[in-house]
Formats: sequence, structure tokens, C-alpha cells
Amino acid sequence: MIDDKTLVAQLKNTSSKEQAFRTLVSQYKERLYWHIRKIVRSHDDTDDVLQNTFIKVFKNIQNFKEESKLFSWMYRIATNEAITFLNKKAKKQHVSLEEIQEESASNLESDLYFTGDEIQLLLQQAVAKLPQKQQLVFNMKYFDGLKYTEISEILETSVGALKASYHHAVKKIETTLKTHC
Repeated sequence: MIDDKTLVAQLKNTSSKEQAFRTLVSQYKERLYWHIRKIVRSHDDTDDVLQNTFIKVFKNIQNFKEESKLFSWMYRIATNEAITFLNKKAKKQHVSLEEIQEESASNLESDLYFTGDEIQLLLQQAVAKLPQKQQLVFNMKYFDGLKYTEISEILETSVGALKASYHHAVKKIETTLKTHC
């Protein structure tokens, strides 16, 4: 595993860019896949968004100022790509973003790639009913185990706002789960 500083230097060097990019994909594809999957919920849609994310990273690595971690920068791109994807899907189907999110959560039962049990399914459906920012914060904190400072870098918002969003998300999820259990 190559450290990020070395990897970024190799990515910015035209002679080593392609090999470094293969290394980058290898090191980060699984983490980014699951991050995106929690937002768009469909395996096929996740693959599309993941591919778009890596294309953006490849095309824009020269613009990466290294003021944040490479991981945070890529998570921000992945998050924005996933949100853009959902918004386009909602617009194309002439429905609200909330309807798209609830539909994708209700389709989890028939998703061949979803391996969770009944409680996991209920949790995912409860998360899908949250406002988008609360979903993002909850997923990054609860499932990805990120620190508030990391989430703050990714979402470009204050730690205090994130803590409030997470608290509200947890309360809403608890309420939803209590009514179903």
C-alpha cells in the first residue's frame, strides 16, 4: 500500500500517472463503493457512480491542492457524484428526491446484492426517510466510522452542525424502528 503523499505525486507525474491511478483504484474502490452504495442503494447505480468518481479524480488530480487528505477529497467527489446522480434520476422520472430514495430503500428486499437481515433492512429504510444531509452524516459516522473532523472536510460544514444532524438522524431512526419492532 502506497501512502497518499507518494501516490498523489505519482498521479501528478505524467510518466507514472496511469500506474498510480491503477494503484489508487485498487486502494480505494471498495471504501468508495460502499460509501456510494449507502447513498444510491442500487448495485448497478453504484458501479456507474463509482466509475464517474474515478474519472473525475483522474481528470482533476492536478487541481488537488493537498490541503485535505486524498481520501477526503475523493469522498467529497463520490458524495457529490452520488447526489447529482440521484437528482438527475428524480428529474428524469419527474418525482422528488425523497421518492427516489424511498423507492430504492423499498427495493432492497429484491436486490440480489443486499445480504442484510430484517433489522438491517428496516434500518436502511429508516435511513432512506431522513433528509439527505442527515443520511450522509449518519452513514459516514455510523457505518463508515469516520470522525466528525473527517466528515466536516468531506461535506465542508462545521463539526457542530454535523453533531446536530447526527443526533437528529439517530432520534428519527430510533422512532421509526420502535414503530416497526
